[in-house]
Amino acid sequence: MAEIKLLRREPVAEGTLAFYFEKPAGFSHEAGQNAMFTLVDPREEDAAGPSRAFTIASAPHERELMIATRMRDSAFKRFLGTAHPGTKLEMEGPLGVMVLHEDASRPAVFLAGGIGITPFLAMVRDAARRQLPHQIVLFYSNRRPQDAAFLAELERLQGPKFRLVTTMTDASEWEGEKRRISRELLAAHVPDVRAPLYYFAGPPGMTMAVQGMLKELGVSEDDMRSEEFYGY
Repeated sequence: MAEIKLLRREPVAEGTLAFYFEKPAGFSHEAGQNAMFTLVDPREEDAAGPSRAFTIASAPHERELMIATRMRDSAFKRFLGTAHPGTKLEMEGPLGVMVLHEDASRPAVFLAGGIGITPFLAMVRDAARRQLPHQIVLFYSNRRPQDAAFLAELERLQGPKFRLVTTMTDASEWEGEKRRISRELLAAHVPDVRAPLYYFAGPPGMTMAVQGMLKELGVSEDDMRSEEFYGY
């Protein structure tokens, strides 16, 4: 368990904030991993207690640790949303296995719904920094552009190794993809759907649906990595 200090927070999408923390001395993680964050002496608690797991959305090379979350009306998020810079939390980690595979001959397909973008933001930043040879396609689904955290940065990061497919399922003025993440959407952008390893993150219903869809396409469970995001 390490003590961390809140440095600042900033909006990254409608109803979504990023929180930046001082990185503890000696701390290192792999892009895509998460950590357990615990409030110290909170003013109030709810039934879930003072601890929550969050993906570390910053890449390993960055000087600060960053998490991003939709702000809901829970005791934990009320505390975090009003905490002053310098507020101390405790962090345990890194945890999780949502990290990019080593065999660069196999492409990676990332499937993100909403704030499930956080592990993929870290992974794409890391791949760009280290100039990794993996071919990566990221499907990023939101209802509207204003809901899509880090969209402008992800668009800028596109290049020979990284391609972004953005879909807005409820945006009348959006001229790009509007289909939900589906067999048809994958087939339109992935030439051989059985070739890549698939990584997906989002609410439990979304991750279960994606897993079922990939199974129907003949993708082996060994070629799937997933993480569920709960609405706390």
